Amino acid sequence: MVSKQKILIVDDDNNIAELISLYLTKECFETQIENDGESALTAFESFQPNLILLDLMLPGMDGYQVCREIRGKSTTPIIMLSAKGEIFDKVLGLELGADDYIEKPFDSKELVARVKAVLRRYKPVAAPTVDVDGKYVEYPDLIVNRTNYSVTYMGATVDMPPKELELLYFLAASPNHVFTREQLLDQIWGYEYIGDTRTVDVHIKRLREKIKDHRSWKISTIWGIGYKFEVKG
Repeated sequence: MVSKQKILIVDDDNNIAELISLYLTKECFETQIENDGESALTAFESFQPNLILLDLMLPGMDGYQVCREIRGKSTTPIIMLSAKGEIFDKVLGLELGADDYIEKPFDSKELVARVKAVLRRYKPVAAPTVDVDGKYVEYPDLIVNRTNYSVTYMGATVDMPPKELELLYFLAASPNHVFTREQLLDQIWGYEYIGDTRTVDVHIKRLREKIKDHRSWKISTIWGIGYKFEVKG
């Protein structure tokens, strides 16, 4: 028997959440409801949903922060729900990694159709090729080798200072994981944040000058947060 796809519904209005659950259950989805951000993150780990319907206005941790936390470790599709209709809110949600955005009040048929459409588009990201000792990472047309400190891009060796290579390796070894500038400073330069995150920005700029966006991957800026090595499905 084919297992049902699972939808995590996160909304502090339990009446709306129950209504959404009813719509989706009729379409043979399995659902779970959570009413706040902290519970949503816990449920994400235990329930392991195929898709998340995430309200923006949650008590405590809001939907933006929940989306940011989940995007830091997973590419599971997220559809944001909100009564806010401003372009800024939509753009911010999509910049943080949401796959779609639906304004309240919404039509039940449209909601179900959007869920199905996002699930059809979603393809789990393949893990990069990493050797058993964790010394190199490989993607199409890119090999970053930490053993001999070499980078091969489009079949040619790219000259790269150690810190640039280490930064590229660190990002590429965790595809689609968003790192703040402070985290990158601490991991690559080995000291806590002391105020000058421009160091990271300068190194990213230099990497982009040498390693151009690929059809399968790219170094992405996450507005107001930091960077990630984005791998396309």
